[in-house]
Amino acid sequence: MTETLERTALARPDADRIADAAAVDGLMRCWVRENGLLLPDGDVFELPLHAAGVTIRAHIVHRSATGHHRFAEVRLAGGARVAAVTLASLLAMEAASGRGTQPGAVTDLVGRVADSALRVANYVGQRSARPRDPEGTTPFLAAEQALVLGHPLHPTPKSRSGLSDAEDQRFSPELRGSFPLHWFAADPSVVSGDGPDLLTCLAPEVPDGMIPVPAHPWQAREVASRPGIRRLLDEGVLVDLGESGEHWYPTASVRTLYHPHSPVMLKFSLGVAITNSKRENLRKELRRGLEMDRLLGAGLAAELAREHPGFGIVRDPAWLTVDVDGDDESGLELDIRANPFGADDSVACVAGLLAERPDRDGSQLSRIVTELAAAHGTDTDAVAEQWVGRYFDAMIAPVLWLYRAYGLGLESHQQNSVVVLDEHGWPCGGWYRDNQGFYISEKRVAELERFLPGVGLAGDNRCDDRVIDERLGYYIGINNLLGVVGAFGSQGLADEQRLLAVLGQRLAAFSDLPLARTLADEPSLRCKANLLTRVDGLDELVGPLETQSVYCTIPNPIAQAGDRR
Repeated sequence: MTETLERTALARPDADRIADAAAVDGLMRCWVRENGLLLPDGDVFELPLHAAGVTIRAHIVHRSATGHHRFAEVRLAGGARVAAVTLASLLAMEAASGRGTQPGAVTDLVGRVADSALRVANYVGQRSARPRDPEGTTPFLAAEQALVLGHPLHPTPKSRSGLSDAEDQRFSPELRGSFPLHWFAADPSVVSGDGPDLLTCLAPEVPDGMIPVPAHPWQAREVASRPGIRRLLDEGVLVDLGESGEHWYPTASVRTLYHPHSPVMLKFSLGVAITNSKRENLRKELRRGLEMDRLLGAGLAAELAREHPGFGIVRDPAWLTVDVDGDDESGLELDIRANPFGADDSVACVAGLLAERPDRDGSQLSRIVTELAAAHGTDTDAVAEQWVGRYFDAMIAPVLWLYRAYGLGLESHQQNSVVVLDEHGWPCGGWYRDNQGFYISEKRVAELERFLPGVGLAGDNRCDDRVIDERLGYYIGINNLLGVVGAFGSQGLADEQRLLAVLGQRLAAFSDLPLARTLADEPSLRCKANLLTRVDGLDELVGPLETQSVYCTIPNPIAQAGDRR
């Protein structure tokens, strides 16, 4: 670990310091990336901020080809230390200058930075006091609960506007929260969906003729104040049954709940602003998940299994909601997701696997690579090259194959990707999960309509290849692949250049696919700008796909590594 996030026996001031340092690093990384800045050759980075009339300075602790830089404390030219909230204010003012940004969006960003940093300090402090996972924690759940610091290239990775401290304690995966489901009973006349019978084994007794409808406890409280739901409750066609049953566990997304002995996971609709958007299910997304389940069942899953037997797509075979006004969302939309993970399966959400752990002696990735190096009598650089190559084969090659062969794009970022590890820690398989993140090429939809005519219409996810390539270029290339390389480099496990060369070689096997050629050879890549997206006050789940986020252009380190060979 570096000097900014060293492991100590943590008192509260230490947790506050670590949280602030992580927030400052995230803000600085975002600013450098999203503004196309190059770090100087020396040890000190100076950044003039003209809107505020100040210059800030920071010592460079680690420079990264993938953007995963590390900085020591940021200070003003006069020497005063700049805390994360102050830095957020200065950067937001600079970014907003000339963009026509509304003042409220800037205030919102600064507030979310403060909220995120305070929550991280709480997570670090509590997890340091209880570093060992409770008995019975499955490998899957341990990785879901491991993102203590959050996305390293996001300005507000743990902001959760709308959750009180007590609710955060109960509902957060970072604090190992668990709770029973909240149940409603609904008259069939106000229920829409497909396959809600999958909930029968989980539900409490309901009045005769009514359908059980589960909810997240926070969601249940919030929707009860909505006029449409309030009307259904007053009319008696919706009955509040309260909380009951076994405790469920929040996964990394917060709103998807897991129980190790349940055949399904439950993805609820939460009106909580987490990172870039409120996490509410849209009906078209529920239909999209069901449509993809039928597409896979009609033969695509068998094709994928023949070509890449170690890789699968977690399916969303059912959904339901309570109707209030036609086809509008009521707030009780539920995605019912299959749970393919056994209690002893060695699987991990990639983001959790890579996550830095100031509450422990390093990430799970660091432990695995260090142990492999010791077992093989080699250094971590050599292990890292093999590990990244196997990771590509297990997790990325199947996704590129699907897009090349069928025009089906998967939004395979770190949190949507679950890697399967063998008994030694090598990647040997994987899963993709997310009913929102399927893209179907308009030009090549006929390839999928051989399995399921009309696919992509109900889910409203037929897209132009240009849009798909930009989105997948970011999620697969930058967030996932460059994120893996950046984790190895920033955690002191490997030379990034050697790993980037491995990626370039693997991508060459897909050189007939424009997306792969772009990732391997183009001098620049299109990258989601998380800081500017927040400055502009955008919600990533609202509006046309093309305008939900701000994108910027960054140098392509994979191509640069290839040029050096």
